[in-house]
Amino acid sequence: MSGPRRISEKYGGGDEEDDDEEHDFRDGILSSRSLLSRMEIFRKAAIVRLRSHKDKYLSADEDQESVHQDRRGTTKNTRWTVEIVPGSNVIRLQSCYGKYLTATNIHFLLGATGEKVLQTLPGKLDSSAEWEPISDDGIHVRFKSRYGQYLRANKGVPPWRNSITHDIPSRTVTQDWIMWSVDVLQIRVTKDDAESTHSSSTFSRIESDDSFIVSLPLKSEGRLIYYEIGDDCGNINKEIGEKSLIFHGSELIELKKRLEEDTEMEEVMICCRNPLNEKLCPLQLHLPPNNATMHIIVFPSSFEIDN
Repeated sequence: MSGPRRISEKYGGGDEEDDDEEHDFRDGILSSRSLLSRMEIFRKAAIVRLRSHKDKYLSADEDQESVHQDRRGTTKNTRWTVEIVPGSNVIRLQSCYGKYLTATNIHFLLGATGEKVLQTLPGKLDSSAEWEPISDDGIHVRFKSRYGQYLRANKGVPPWRNSITHDIPSRTVTQDWIMWSVDVLQIRVTKDDAESTHSSSTFSRIESDDSFIVSLPLKSEGRLIYYEIGDDCGNINKEIGEKSLIFHGSELIELKKRLEEDTEMEEVMICCRNPLNEKLCPLQLHLPPNNATMHIIVFPSSFEIDN
């Protein structure tokens, strides 16, 4: 079985410049680094995931109206179907609920800049559901709305935390908030290309045109971590239950900071259970190698383990 092929080979590119642009399948996700410089990624992509500067994913809320940022990149809510608007350089992004990512003229907060971004399904599609992808560095993408503003991933205290608006950054510190990384989860190829595509891919026919969708064997980037939350007496919070995240770092201190942010705890102790006797053991040195999946319990730093 042959390995991943260059995009220039799969899509017929023949010049030397294209041959130098090598693309790989990182854990089953198409790397789009060079494609972004030409915006070809959105012409070839069927389904994408958008990752913000906070390493969180653009996610469609279950209320089928709002959108937010979510650490969990493996849920269906972070998958967006790409539609190319014919004869233009703009796209539409459709959520798992069949609704379109839409720039509104509704203020997110009175007296503050930034308008709401919602999922909508208008009777007649208009430019409010259209976004122009712009890339200056060939790596990150800005999505420009019809209002001349950009899709922005906010941070800060609630209600700003994890919110999505469209806005124009007014300060240097917020310039990165409109930058997005694109993960291609499924690619669209023509009928002729489909015959020569990697045999392990899964195909489905698009009835509206003479093309196919290729489903890449998706694996999560980074390390999958399942965690429960305990108190300083050692009790596990059963109401919250087990949660999960995808961790892209490699150091224990990075994981602690990430969990402190996600759990809103000031300082945490990370523990795992001994598989032989189920006793709690603090994680003190290194994370398991090879991005192995982890099951941990997060306690306040004041928690003391009984010997």
